[in-house]
Amino acid sequence: MTHPAATRALLASTLSVTALLATAGCTVDDEPRPRWFSASASASASGASPAVEQPSGSGAALTEAQARAALVTEADLGEPWTPSRGARTWRDGLLKATTEDQECQRLLDVLYTEEPFGTPKGPQATSALDDGDTDAQLRYQVAAHPPADVDRALDWMRSLPGRCGEFTAATARGGVQRVEIRDLPLPPVGDARQALRVMLAGETEEGELTYLIMDLAAVRVGEEAITLTNAGLDEVYAEVTQQAAQLGAQRLNEIRKQGRAQI
Repeated sequence: MTHPAATRALLASTLSVTALLATAGCTVDDEPRPRWFSASASASASGASPAVEQPSGSGAALTEAQARAALVTEADLGEPWTPSRGARTWRDGLLKATTEDQECQRLLDVLYTEEPFGTPKGPQATSALDDGDTDAQLRYQVAAHPPADVDRALDWMRSLPGRCGEFTAATARGGVQRVEIRDLPLPPVGDARQALRVMLAGETEEGELTYLIMDLAAVRVGEEAITLTNAGLDEVYAEVTQQAAQLGAQRLNEIRKQGRAQI
């Protein structure tokens, strides 16, 4: 089922991405930004230069200010998306879990940390948004990572539906989650990409059924990587995940091109 408001907003944003990018360098610090998802992301963003600096070479990583300009925010998704009010309780309750298989455990750890490529080794910026209608939560990060490391992680993600298609996991609170993993197609953007839809079904300590859906998408664009999660206990629209990844990759690519053009 398509989320009408989000889909319309994203389609409009995709069509106007070039116009938006033309002014990104001079308006990024004037535009309202979402509250940062974590203290580390907030600290990284607050230390960004007020002007969008250009890379020193065609292969140079983006600056923090450029990474911020490449974010997808509530302005792109439109209503009902708003800046996040904080991490959902289901993160600790359902994602902090253990299982016997090492690769499946690695996936659970990645879902909890939302860092499939590990800690960024360069500039980064993060936005976090809440869907007011469904209580879904979206986290979007642009960060510098060595391309070879990103490609290896993408290959690992690609193997997971076959390796960990279905398994069980024990939560930190003693509950049992039945986990199912599927491929989630992405538009052909960036240099490499992969997305998964992970579904966790179980029940609370009080016996109430829970059903968490979490999309994990990643795209490499040059020496930067986009990481996107979209999750919730109600409706989680794959179209939002796919179109946010497409818009974000196009925006990041344009910002990289602008940097090379001004060298």
